[in-house]
Amino acid sequence: MKVRSKRYRACAAKVAEANPPLPLEEAVGLLKELPSVKFDETVELAVNLGVDPRKSDQMVRGAFSLPHGTGKKRRVIAFAEGEAAKEAKEAGAIEVGGVELVEKVQKGWLDFDVAVSTPAMMRHVRKLGRILGPQGKMPSPKAGTVSENIGQAVQEFMAGKIEYRVDSGGVVHVPVGKKSFSKEQLVENIDAFLNHLASQRPASAKGTFIRKVTVCSTMGPGIEVLVKKV
Repeated sequence: MKVRSKRYRACAAKVAEANPPLPLEEAVGLLKELPSVKFDETVELAVNLGVDPRKSDQMVRGAFSLPHGTGKKRRVIAFAEGEAAKEAKEAGAIEVGGVELVEKVQKGWLDFDVAVSTPAMMRHVRKLGRILGPQGKMPSPKAGTVSENIGQAVQEFMAGKIEYRVDSGGVVHVPVGKKSFSKEQLVENIDAFLNHLASQRPASAKGTFIRKVTVCSTMGPGIEVLVKKV
């Protein structure tokens, strides 16, 4: 059994006393009030969806630019050649290349957060499916990481555009900022993402789509958000 710290237990007791679920603004306000650790924690959102991930027509996946970003600069690489490679470099990609970059990743180099690609390079990049797929780094048109406008894609992901994908349990997990963000910034990021997610409801999904929403910091307990007030 995992032993929780005194700080965590105090946080959990304060959350229980607040009697969640809470309206979004109150949930974020409570999260901001909880005792902090020595680093700037990431604020994370978990959304339980009414879908069956085993069915291909109910797979929820995509990318979204948070109004205030995530607070973390992401390392982006680009699979591109020619003029597209030049655009990616100018946009700030830490590594840009064609077949040689594919080979570098095949040999085990994975020191990056996001990989983007031009459509033309995907015939080579597909070889990396078994390497990048399990890490959630495989370029995909649905995630916005395969694009003709490679420079813009690099800029967006460096600025905090997030990728999301429902897991086998029907839950979407995403970072929505840092605990140092203002309450207003966190609320706006969360509200914007939830509105976007609601618009991605598969036509075949039955019943309630967004079933449960929980917000937490890296080292803190989850706080359930009142869905109908989101």
